[in-house]
Amino acid sequence: MRLRSDFWVSAYLRRCAHEDVVAVQRRRGAAEAGAIFVKVDRLDGSCALFGPAPQTEVGVRGVERLWARLHRDAWIDPAGAEERLRREIKFDPDLWIVEVEDRQGRDFLDLAPV
Repeated sequence: MRLRSDFWVSAYLRRCAHEDVVAVQRRRGAAEAGAIFVKVDRLDGSCALFGPAPQTEVGVRGVERLWARLHRDAWIDPAGAEERLRREIKFDPDLWIVEVEDRQGRDFLDLAPV
């Protein structure tokens, strides 16, 4: 049984707070199974956007949720990330968005192998 999205987001926000990193829930999606997207802003004009890894990667490392960077470059312009989020919302209006602000760019996510 997979952890509900609302529980995962709540735990993630607490994890960020524990690390003294500002993180906020920008958009609330479906509580049980809404897709979650995490935007990490380094506050220097660059950010990264993470979303659910392809289902073929789930369970690879024994973790419940795996994440994938949704762009090729390590860091992108925030406007590009916002455009991608707008497209994702059109496709799935039940998604969650969490925004993290950390100058070091830490994401605290389990990333799928590249």
